[in-house]
Amino acid sequence: MTDPDRNAPEEVMWTGRFITAKKRGKWEYVGRARGIHAAVILAIDDTDDGPHVLLVDQYRVPLGRRCIELPAGLVGDGEEGEEAGIAAARELEEETGFRPHRLESLGQFYISPGMVSESFTLFRAHGLEKTGAGGGVDEEDIHVHRVPLATLPDQIAIWREQGYAMDVKLLLLLGTGMVA
Repeated sequence: MTDPDRNAPEEVMWTGRFITAKKRGKWEYVGRARGIHAAVILAIDDTDDGPHVLLVDQYRVPLGRRCIELPAGLVGDGEEGEEAGIAAARELEEETGFRPHRLESLGQFYISPGMVSESFTLFRAHGLEKTGAGGGVDEEDIHVHRVPLATLPDQIAIWREQGYAMDVKLLLLLGTGMVA
């Protein structure tokens, strides 16, 4: 069965600096303004002491608390026509202090398709080189975490107990352990 609102005209209810609220038939949803989308980076630092995933946390106003996340950022925020891979490399280094030697695109994904039209391109970072402390730019207050993959589920449990929110994209790292 096809949704009867499929071909209804899209109405823009309001537009802010970063998001646009829209309506199509009975559906209300939001999307990024100006066609901006995100780049998300899965960065595994594979060293002699085993694989570690780079995560960040920062305060998220809509959640009212800090959130553990994969490093990410907006593509084209401030630079029109920016390529997603360039944004991913820039954001990874700004947020974590690690520069990738190579980025591999793992495809485009949608955040919450029943409510948000926003998408992100997921990149796998290879060959990480430490270049700085990370932490973001200006007043982002980003904290960097380099967590052994083997202990990630336990670390997430600790963060949950401490009141951190968890970004849904962490399921990428926890998925197989949750199914088995």
